[in-house]
Amino acid sequence: MNKPVVITADSTVDLSKELLDRFQIRIIPLTIILGDDTFLDGEGFTPLQMYARYRTDGILPHTAAPGEQDFYDFFSQFTNEGFEVVHIDISAELSNTYNVATMAARRLPGVYTVDSRMLSTGGGLLALEAAQCRDKGMAAAEIAEYVRTLTEKVSTSFVLDTLTFMWKGGRCSGVTALGANLLKLKPALRMQGGKLEVFKKYRGSITHVYKQYITEMLEGKKIRPDYIFITESGEVDPAVIRELTELVKRLSGCREVFHTLAGCTVSSHCGPKTLGVLFMEE
Repeated sequence: MNKPVVITADSTVDLSKELLDRFQIRIIPLTIILGDDTFLDGEGFTPLQMYARYRTDGILPHTAAPGEQDFYDFFSQFTNEGFEVVHIDISAELSNTYNVATMAARRLPGVYTVDSRMLSTGGGLLALEAAQCRDKGMAAAEIAEYVRTLTEKVSTSFVLDTLTFMWKGGRCSGVTALGANLLKLKPALRMQGGKLEVFKKYRGSITHVYKQYITEMLEGKKIRPDYIFITESGEVDPAVIRELTELVKRLSGCREVFHTLAGCTVSSHCGPKTLGVLFMEE
């Protein structure tokens, strides 16, 4: 008989509390370092507060992965109770989080780490899939192996309103190729091979760009019909979100559209009004 399974992830999967509760997923937070202050991602410090701080003093936060002992303590609370663990992390190409988690997992029985090759709710989609596998009674090792096969089916992309945060954070090498009109462009970024790349450049009002980007991302795609994410980094007009939600429903045919807010780890590199549509293809 298979041991019971716990699905865990780091905080960069950007799942709302409602989704974490619904799918019974446990989170270990990354650390946000802002000047002399430190915060846990998703706990007590929001992207909106982060932007306000940046506009006041020009300071952008740094982020740090949990330490090996942090991961060990996190995993062992489940293994000590007889559970096995399937854990999903942000792409190892973007962060050391997965490598540290894997070192801790090697010290414990029945802990399986998965490099999502994604960030934000791209990893969240894999966590939801893992949770559904758990609910079907699959063993932890089997779940981890299956989820790894899905990483190439996930579409993770975003469109940025400003390049300031990405530029200063040095997170996307493709930004340097955008040319002289850097701050006038609305670049679209996607995860490819575990890394971020610029794949399109838009111009115009950000609301118009959102609609054009979503239409281009969804038309003609064979999308898994269960659910799809609209993930934003904050400061997008709620009326615009409602309009975009209807557009995504119509174009994707998905039964549920989840609107989520990115945490400080992701938002610190994207800046305000970043928005993505993230889904899994058949």
